[in-house]
Amino acid sequence: MKILIKGGRVIDPANNIDKIADVLIEDGKIVKVATNIKNAADEVVEAAEKIVCPGLIDMHVHLREPGQEAKEDFESGTKAAAAGGYTTVATMPNTNPVVDTAALVRSLKKRAEDAAVVHVEIIGAVTKGQKGEEMAEMGDMTAAGAVAFSDDGHFTKSAKVLLNCYDYLRAFDKVIINHEEESTLVEDGVMNESHRSAMLGLKGRPTVAEDIAVYRDIALAEYAGARVHVAHISSARSVDLVRQAKKRGVKVTAEATPQHLTMTDDLVELSDSSTKINPPLRQKADVEAVLAGLKDGTIDCIVTDHSPHAQEEKDREYAYAPSGFPGLETALGVLLTDLVEPGKLDINTMISKLTCEPARIFGLNAGNLSAGMPADITIIDPELSWTVDEKNFYTKGSHSPFAGRRLKGKAIKTFVDGRLVMSDGVVLEV
Repeated sequence: MKILIKGGRVIDPANNIDKIADVLIEDGKIVKVATNIKNAADEVVEAAEKIVCPGLIDMHVHLREPGQEAKEDFESGTKAAAAGGYTTVATMPNTNPVVDTAALVRSLKKRAEDAAVVHVEIIGAVTKGQKGEEMAEMGDMTAAGAVAFSDDGHFTKSAKVLLNCYDYLRAFDKVIINHEEESTLVEDGVMNESHRSAMLGLKGRPTVAEDIAVYRDIALAEYAGARVHVAHISSARSVDLVRQAKKRGVKVTAEATPQHLTMTDDLVELSDSSTKINPPLRQKADVEAVLAGLKDGTIDCIVTDHSPHAQEEKDREYAYAPSGFPGLETALGVLLTDLVEPGKLDINTMISKLTCEPARIFGLNAGNLSAGMPADITIIDPELSWTVDEKNFYTKGSHSPFAGRRLKGKAIKTFVDGRLVMSDGVVLEV
């Protein structure tokens, strides 16, 4: 099966390509990227005035399997990914049971083969039960196919345990993704500690809780000569801590979410729990610092932290609702509308943070359009205006702070291994 994608603006940051060109696919692999390809094809996809780029990668999602399928499952979550232009996602291990054994990693990989529309990578837990007390079977999980390790949703309280984990993982060249909030400083906090939290009468989560955690975990990784990845960074000081550590040669990388790049705690309202996330929405200076860190290379990639919940869970008072919202179907539109369109971020940088950079950090065979690579490709219409409607989501999560917003720019086709899995917003049966 030969597919020819013709006349699009091909943006492939890994290969420094940004030009009008064609992409030839054969038997699920990329054959070549060139202007005016004359090869015969079984199918021709016209991409004039569209952007053709490597399939988007999100290394921080919550697909909720096993044990929390009422919130999301591999089928619904990966359909949401395909609808949003993503071809690879990595699912976090804070499930029920926690993904802390090789047997669970293998079973989830088999589940992905059976139910997923896009590629699914498995992230294993750092400690048993994510309790922060005893190292999980990370070597065995690596052999079973785990791509990275995280106790996401939990701060590893014991520095000694985390240091032992860093030491152990050096031999496997795998990275630990740390949720950075010193737990004693955020207990019962539900939003950023600020004037806004005081006005609303809500207990705050201060930025210093993140800063202390980031400082400690970078220091431990530096001491161990190990790799560390800062999850969903949100504070100005934490961004600078990562920047300075990189200058010292520490093996540290970081990620940011669209919400922490575009939204402030001024948007928090008692009547709408969709803005409740961890770490919380911060203040304008923090948002500006996160964006600056993304642009100067301090922050390596963009993730959604896609965290759907059942409707009855989220429809509660702000203080008692769970944290998180579904982001896979809105992320690209938000980034294009709020950052690229007003000139705050160039399109090439955005695409690199969604493709080749996460692939580099996590060692994925993805993220570029080189000949011989799997044909994971996203076609974007940068001019398409659309309104976020939760009723049309593929995810089971139905609470989005972007609901009702008019966005400009959307993925219109998603190819996974050369198969068209989404076209014009409709996920196809494949």
